[in-house]
Amino acid sequence: MGKRIAFSDQIRRAIEMALVSRYRISAETEISEGQLCRFMQGDVGLSIDALDRLADYLGLTIEVTGVRKRKGKK
Repeated sequence: MGKRIAFSDQIRRAIEMALVSRYRISAETEISEGQLCRFMQGDVGLSIDALDRLADYLGLTIEVTGVRKRKGKK
């Protein structure tokens, strides 16, 4: 199995691949340009609400491919 890519990095990649500007993404998702810029640079994270708005805007979904078992739990 290959190395998993962090969810935040997958969001960043989707933003980079979007056919619209970050300015437009910011305006249409109501996430400030500064916050989006800092997120893209990896300086800050985003709230679940902001991630939901980005995912909806970009047409992203989450696919569960497996669930790890907790250590020590049966």
